[in-house]
Amino acid sequence: MFASKAIVQLLANPFVGPLTHKIGYSVPMFTGFVLMFLSTLRHRLLVFFCERGNAMGIALGGLALGVLIGPPFGGLMYEFVGKTAPFLMLSALALGDGLLQLMILQPGVVRQESDPPSLKALITDPYIIVAAGAITFANVGIAMLEPSLPIWMADTMEARRWQQGVAFLPASICYLIGTNLFGPLGHKMGRWLAACSGLIIIGLCLILIPMARKMEHLIIPNAGLGFAIGMVDSSMMPELGYLVDIRHSAVYGSVYAIGDTAFCLGYAVGPAFSGALVNSIGFEWMLVMIALMNFAYAPVLLMLRGINAPGAIL
Repeated sequence: MFASKAIVQLLANPFVGPLTHKIGYSVPMFTGFVLMFLSTLRHRLLVFFCERGNAMGIALGGLALGVLIGPPFGGLMYEFVGKTAPFLMLSALALGDGLLQLMILQPGVVRQESDPPSLKALITDPYIIVAAGAITFANVGIAMLEPSLPIWMADTMEARRWQQGVAFLPASICYLIGTNLFGPLGHKMGRWLAACSGLIIIGLCLILIPMARKMEHLIIPNAGLGFAIGMVDSSMMPELGYLVDIRHSAVYGSVYAIGDTAFCLGYAVGPAFSGALVNSIGFEWMLVMIALMNFAYAPVLLMLRGINAPGAIL
């Protein structure tokens, strides 16, 4: 169930990216919020019927704010109000956001003058694949934790539902800090280095999480995990834009769709396999395995270090 949203988003991204070149960004974005409103309202019914770096940091900060509020909000509402309350609130917020977009952005068709690079050219570019892969590996760990950590907390700490949601709060807060800090900082220190360091920190934090025996023991590793994911996301998303600038043409819909697809791939693979992995090798070894994958991928980002000229090749 956790993976279903990411899988559908994974399938939609290759089509939406090129579509933004033909009709602009406002119509797909407004359509997305209409669908989000209907889906959250449907969840409520189911209860009854069963500079680019800076800008990307701000944009990812918006994502972080949603992640920040989501788990504790859902846990508290479920615990103290009821199962349907979170979905009713989300549908109301989505409707309000859609109305604001309709009034302020005034969605319409906007055609781009320059021709976009083909999707085939982008997905066969080794540098783009390396940057997108970093986003996937950075997010697969937290994606595996979302369904498995609450169950592990209930078994080892006898945590209540609201505590299971609040456990993700340090990760969300530090993700918000990391994305806003490394939007501009990643450009100064090198985005490849920021992402490489982030993957190593992610691996270390994943190894520390199973050592916790009390809820407060999760604060530091979860905070480090969120901060490090923010380092990777806010470094590699602008890097994708830079790569398409110097190696293709400055039309960004498709390349950012690839970045979002990489993000969704992590969130599709994580929840889909976490249950089977926990049952077969255990919660601790699952996180160790993901940590080793992050450690192994980190040196690959050295390939991005020398990207500074059009037509650069491996």
